[in-house]
Amino acid sequence: MEVKTASFEKMSTQTTTKVSGAEAVIKCLLEEGVDTIYGYPGGAIMPVYDELYKYQDKLHHVLTRHEQGATHAAQGYARVTGKVGVAVATSGPGATNLVTGIADAQIDSTPMVCITGQVGSHLLGSDAFQETDIVGISTPITKWNYQVTKAEEIPEIIAKAFYIAKSGRPGPVLVDITKDAQFASIDFSYKKCSGIRSYNPYPEVNLAQVQKAAEAINNAKKPLIVWGQGVILGGAEDLFRQVVEKSGVPAAWTILGLSALPTEHPLNVGMVGMHGNYGPNMLTNECDVLIAIGMRFDDRVTGNLEHYAKQAKVIHFEIDPAEINKNVYADIPVLGNVKETLNTLLELLKPNKHESWHQEFKDMYKTEYEKVIKGNMDVTKANLGMGEVIQEINNFSNGDAVIVSDVGQHQMAACRYAKFNSTRSNVTSGGLGTMGFALPAAIGAKMGAPQREVVAIIGDGGYQMTIQELGTIFQTKVPVKIVVLNNGFLGMVRQWQQLFFDKRYASTEMVNPDFVTIAKGYHIKANQVTERSQLKDAIQEMMESKDAYFLEVKVEQEENVFPMIPTGAAVSEILLE
Repeated sequence: MEVKTASFEKMSTQTTTKVSGAEAVIKCLLEEGVDTIYGYPGGAIMPVYDELYKYQDKLHHVLTRHEQGATHAAQGYARVTGKVGVAVATSGPGATNLVTGIADAQIDSTPMVCITGQVGSHLLGSDAFQETDIVGISTPITKWNYQVTKAEEIPEIIAKAFYIAKSGRPGPVLVDITKDAQFASIDFSYKKCSGIRSYNPYPEVNLAQVQKAAEAINNAKKPLIVWGQGVILGGAEDLFRQVVEKSGVPAAWTILGLSALPTEHPLNVGMVGMHGNYGPNMLTNECDVLIAIGMRFDDRVTGNLEHYAKQAKVIHFEIDPAEINKNVYADIPVLGNVKETLNTLLELLKPNKHESWHQEFKDMYKTEYEKVIKGNMDVTKANLGMGEVIQEINNFSNGDAVIVSDVGQHQMAACRYAKFNSTRSNVTSGGLGTMGFALPAAIGAKMGAPQREVVAIIGDGGYQMTIQELGTIFQTKVPVKIVVLNNGFLGMVRQWQQLFFDKRYASTEMVNPDFVTIAKGYHIKANQVTERSQLKDAIQEMMESKDAYFLEVKVEQEENVFPMIPTGAAVSEILLE
């Protein structure tokens, strides 16, 4: 990416002040409106932390228990606020510990700026203590990165970092700063970046393409919308709802698009993909026009591409040109921010209802209810099901909570059964599928949306990957609610082993510690549910708590998540049992 020539807004700081490079970092963050950062100090970033000490009243630093936790917390903060999340770490292992969270943010289009310390510039390339080429390591998983070796570079580079992270299709940016650059003095002034030569984050909208899309939608007999996170990232939720309601087109979501339209909206037909709803998956291969909005045709959504919507004319609304025709050929590509393209589309759409087409979705939902959902909610079963737990949370949240889910069976149960009334309510790791995401992400989400209830839904496997972040909760007193659905297995892997590997449960059974005692060791209120009769009261106590709360729920060990599209199968080959 070309970054040598940039445009900057009118100077925010009108006068220059003599400061160290380290203090310049803090001042840059404040100029960008940052109020919360997540990190872990160390030798190479110590000058920045020393300056941060002076600004504690203006910039809240959250000491996580691991640098990976800092990135996931920054992601959670970004996902609920729409702002850029910030994570800070030292060189070497501190920097490399950020890698998983950076990769997660890249594939899920989360705006994040990571700032790492680095050994002195005279030591670069010498294998000095805690020297790691984090710029080289992170190049494939960042939207942009840069190594600062001179203090005077800091304001311009950080301004570019924030602009790149939040503009167009968002993503993570890493700025690596040598220790001598942090100590050196500069005359500080700051200008926000407003453009970079050769970087065009907002493609020009082609009106003719929008008109073609509108004509195809207006003439369709069986149109289907599949929307993704682009609707949320573009701030286009209200426009999207108007498009859906005016066109009357049934709309299905990817897991990252979830919550852009209320789950109980009459035109919301459910989730597509491997564990999505029966109707939208089956009818993807029967629609005559497929309207993809802010989604990237991920393999978990499409199944076998050779048998994906071959009968349909495909319209693809997308901000990133690289996604057009990457996986699925678009007959009508519409480039641009969806807030702009949908606004134009709305004016061109003709009102419609598609009642008979909607009936097909309703009929398939009845089939799915009888074969899958009814059984998941069966209160006569011996053991609790994951869906029952999510439903009980719905009863107390009324669909107004932020649900932060980890990765695995519980994630699919949360996405399928949780209710959402408002946008930016579903926070999960989609593309990378990062176990350990939810606990630190829930911390960031609650700090970003302190007025909202935040409930983390986690499996017993993923929970133990970042369990140390209970220490962060204890120290900050952030009142997140944590629900661990404990089935004693790495559940999703076990499901595959049962279905496709003749029940050879190789290395998936978990011998777990006493989770309640551990939570209490961090002075977090804790409870355990082993019987169905305990569930309602336990959920009520958790939801009414003003403090952080941990709830372990023992669920059926060998419960499977259905529907399911087997690997290599078409979306229309979805299994109900």
